[in-house]
Amino acid sequence: MFIKLKQIMKRFWLPAIAVIAIVLAGLFYWQLRALKQDPQAQAVKETAGLVAKVSQLIVLPTGETPTVATVSDPAALKDQAFFAKAEKGDKVLIYTSAKKAILYSVLKNKILDVAPLNIGNAASTKAPAVAPTPAPAPTPAVKP
Repeated sequence: MFIKLKQIMKRFWLPAIAVIAIVLAGLFYWQLRALKQDPQAQAVKETAGLVAKVSQLIVLPTGETPTVATVSDPAALKDQAFFAKAEKGDKVLIYTSAKKAILYSVLKNKILDVAPLNIGNAASTKAPAVAPTPAPAPTPAVKP
């Protein structure tokens, strides 16, 4: 009787595990394919989500989509007053028309600093040294 039960278990579990593995592989492939097809759409979606979170904490400039950068090396930016409280993974929303930069902590869900953005002028003591570039283009110390 024990042998029959063991055979029944083998007949049931092996196909069940194979089906689950095939379904999971298909899901992972589908997600990877969706990301590869349109990474720009994914970036736009992430920016919209970030703007929605930050807009609950502060009134954001309207009529403009910000350039978003991610702080990747806060130690390299510690000499700049704007990045004094920054940690790895924090986001910088750069509004070029409104000339505003907002440092947002994703982990703490807090605005760490807001500074005027001086483009083309001598940098003030509080303005971030992040050049306003499109989201996909990396910068040396800050990665979009």
